[in-house]
Formats: sequence, structure tokens, C-alpha cells
Amino acid sequence: MKPMATRFRNSVFVMLLGLCANTAFAQTPTEFINDASAQGIAEIEASRLAHQKSESKEVKDYTIVVINDRTTANQHLAKIAKQLDLPVAPREEVVDKAKALMPQVMEGTNFDEAYAASQVKTTQEAIEQLQQTAQTTDVPQIKAFAEETLPKLHNHLQMAKALQASR
Repeated sequence: MKPMATRFRNSVFVMLLGLCANTAFAQTPTEFINDASAQGIAEIEASRLAHQKSESKEVKDYTIVVINDRTTANQHLAKIAKQLDLPVAPREEVVDKAKALMPQVMEGTNFDEAYAASQVKTTQEAIEQLQQTAQTTDVPQIKAFAEETLPKLHNHLQMAKALQASR
């Protein structure tokens, strides 16, 4: 009987560790909205810079898609925060966080290449965050936001990879 009790105890322990691991990475709705907004602002600003600096039509076309989609997403996040009456960070704090997230992109002839590479990386990270949020949140509005935004980010990723491959 003792080996069975030990197995049961170990199983419960492993299950609790798994639950703790899932919740350790889960964000509160406020944290998610602040982080996602900062990422969106960083993507918008990096794309505006790329739109100005690049001479490539493909890069310019990509930047327009990113700017439009991320602006729409940030507006949606603001509406969710208002609906849920969440205490969100002041705009200055979100912008400061966005500046820290903005990828450092090279000047000169390698600019388009560096921008495309940074877009692949940051878009993959945004997709991972949204997938995790969609799986762990119990807030229907945030879950719907994640599910609505993921296909757009997958499209951004495909476009960024195509840009990267063409450089």
C-alpha cells in the first residue's frame, strides 16, 4: 500500500507543479493590456522608421500593413481596458516601455535586412504571448482579442519571412 500512496503523492505533486508553472507565466488582464500595447507601439514606431528609411516597395508595403493592424489592435485593447474598467499604465509609461522594446535597426544598406530580421523575431514573440494568453485567460474579451489578432500576426510573420528571404 505504501508504494501506491507514494505514487499518488508524486502524481499530485507533479500536477500541482504543472498548475503553478501555467499560472506563473499568466498575466493579469492589466499586465497583458499594458504589455501588448507597448509591443504594438514599438512595432508601429519601428515600422514608421522603416517606411521612411527604406527604398524597397516591399518593405514599405509591409510597414503599412503592420502600422494599420497594430494601430487597430491597440485601439481594441484600449476599448477592452475601458469595458473592464482596468487601471492601465499612463501613456508615458507605455511609450517608455515601447522604446525599450523597439529593435535596434542598422543604418545604411543593411537596414532592410536588419528590419526584416527584427520583424520576424518580434512577431514570433508576439504570437507566442498571444497564444499563451488565449490558453490561460479567463477574460472573454481578452481571449477574443487574442483569437482575432493571431491570424493577423501570422500574416505579418509570413510577410516578414518573405522580406527576410528576399534580402
